[in-house]
Amino acid sequence: QVQLVESGGGLVQAGGSLRLSCVASGTVRTFMINDMGWYRQAPGKQRDLVANINRSGSTHYADSVKGRFTISRDNAKNTVYLDMNNLKPDDTAVYYCNVAVRRKLTEAQFNVWGQGTQVTVSS
Repeated sequence: QVQLVESGGGLVQAGGSLRLSCVASGTVRTFMINDMGWYRQAPGKQRDLVANINRSGSTHYADSVKGRFTISRDNAKNTVYLDMNNLKPDDTAVYYCNVAVRRKLTEAQFNVWGQGTQVTVSS
């Protein structure tokens, strides 16, 4: 099966930067990974899309992070990154990576979520 391992979260001051990484592992070689994205969920709020990138590299960003965050991927490493710059206290949330997967043999499609990593931005 496919599992996602996230890293890079932590505590930073406003204006600082962090890079989140998410690596797909396990039996990932038997799957086709299509879209990869990052979501975040702040206390008392719904989990919302932060950024998304398809296999060819086309990206989409939430308006709240556009110009500050950059999503990228390395298909050979089955990895997606989120570079976060000029962080603000409102960016504080648990960040989750998500990949859209299709099993090559059965063509079954499903989403896989990472475990989440805490990002805290102090004033």
